[in-house]
Amino acid sequence: MTRNAAADQTDGESGRNRMDALLIGIDAGCLSVFDRLADENVIPNLESLLEGGVSGELESQIPPWTPSAWPSMFTGVNPGKHGVYGFTGFDGYDFHVVKGDDVRAHRLWTLLDHHDRSSVVVNVPVTHPPDEIDGAIIPGFIGPEDPPCHPTGILDDVREEIGEYRVYPEYARGDDSLSPTEKMDEYCSLVSMRGQAFEYLSDRFEPDFGFLQFQKTDTVFHEFEGEWEKVKRVYAETDKQIGEVLESCNPRQVFIASDHGIGRYEKPEFRVNTFLENAGYVETTLGGKGMPTWNVMRDDLREGEQADEWEPGTVERLAAGLASLGMTTHRIGRVLERLGLAEFAKEHAPDGVVRTGNEQVDFPNSKAYVRARTELGVRMNVEGRDPEGVVPREEYDDVRAALIRELESAEAPDGEPVFQEVAPREAYFEGPYTDRAVDIVTVPNDFQHFLSAEPAEGYFDETTEPWNHKLEGVFAASGEGIDASESVEGAHLFDVAPTILSALGVPYSDRMDGRVLPIVEESEPMSYPAYHGEAADAVDSGVEQRLEDLGYVQ
Repeated sequence: MTRNAAADQTDGESGRNRMDALLIGIDAGCLSVFDRLADENVIPNLESLLEGGVSGELESQIPPWTPSAWPSMFTGVNPGKHGVYGFTGFDGYDFHVVKGDDVRAHRLWTLLDHHDRSSVVVNVPVTHPPDEIDGAIIPGFIGPEDPPCHPTGILDDVREEIGEYRVYPEYARGDDSLSPTEKMDEYCSLVSMRGQAFEYLSDRFEPDFGFLQFQKTDTVFHEFEGEWEKVKRVYAETDKQIGEVLESCNPRQVFIASDHGIGRYEKPEFRVNTFLENAGYVETTLGGKGMPTWNVMRDDLREGEQADEWEPGTVERLAAGLASLGMTTHRIGRVLERLGLAEFAKEHAPDGVVRTGNEQVDFPNSKAYVRARTELGVRMNVEGRDPEGVVPREEYDDVRAALIRELESAEAPDGEPVFQEVAPREAYFEGPYTDRAVDIVTVPNDFQHFLSAEPAEGYFDETTEPWNHKLEGVFAASGEGIDASESVEGAHLFDVAPTILSALGVPYSDRMDGRVLPIVEESEPMSYPAYHGEAADAVDSGVEQRLEDLGYVQ
């Protein structure tokens, strides 16, 4: 049912308390996609919300990927203050899949709880394990299937009420036992579960604030390479659920926000570690655990395991052993290609086998390398900081400056620079967890080059994922107290949390990096008690001087 964004001010016959503010999270939502969908009348409820209030682009952060961007949105701080930069966190050369415990800053709902305001939060990424608040939380993406929820037992109640609730699809990525139609049925079923669960919890807890996130609006682009009919079907179901939630909850204010945008990558993939190897920074090896990625743990998460870390099994170790003897999966693949079996091998070779059976970066013996492509940056291997660091601490600034110049020189086949900007991490991140960041940030030119961490024979190749993330997301607001005559031009991901808190009349944190958008009356900032595990801000007196030396501060 399509509803006008300006909701009825009465509570209706039910007498239940109305939700004060509802935040609808659309992963990868952006105006370029919305406009095309609206032209085909696929998203009438979203269109009504955008037209009934104020809307515009929402600039994402660097890096614009789900596990770092959503925490930045719901905390209002940059990754240097909350601590998460990608799908994986690093301890020396080991890695783990990030979870809510890695996000060490107050969330919207914990700040509201501080003021005795209740919340219902459904499907928001990186919220496992959940906070204990007045209200309910069902964690989403990157947590395990059947995650612990708050309050204990609430997921069982949801399933008893709506019949089924899952975090992940019942099939694994690349599983061809289901037809494309069956896969889309599964997508739409997951979207429906989010809306139904949120309606049930909102009716039961009558929260002041609600946060409902839809993830499949992003995944459909990655898995199906932007196939438009599939995108339309996912958004049609998402819009249907939004309409039903609006009807059920009747919120006074509605906000829409995305963690990043989405678009086609028109230029070739750039293999950064191959470039660094030829420049003398990267050493490679055969027979190790493979490059860090959360993908090998994705199936474990889907099966309900936490899967913090990954160790190769018997088959993966065998592949690593063969690789150390020169029989890499890449070389085997070329043989199979000549035999006409390449596609069969691609479909049936587990990710872990491909990882351990190919050339990898030798992290302990390299000076600098890309560990994970979604971090958008290069890490250095520094003495005294990294377990087997090779770059002397006293040479850190000089080596980093030289490496920045090296990366700036990278040119695409069309003669254009690969990178729009190459900068020291201090130019993008500030806070007590800046030391978790890459040492050098590499921003692809107009986000047209997919960056790969895999060592290979050449610098460039056909893009692995032709649809991927862009900086331009979307923000919209409508309802009581929203001044639609004001502009949201220049809105940033960090602005969402302080704006919603102000809209609710709650002080925002003085640690937040965002501003209150002029569409609401700004509340006063205040200092909150530290979030559990949160470190105090550390001020490095040498940061500004180093940035000046590198030309980033005038």
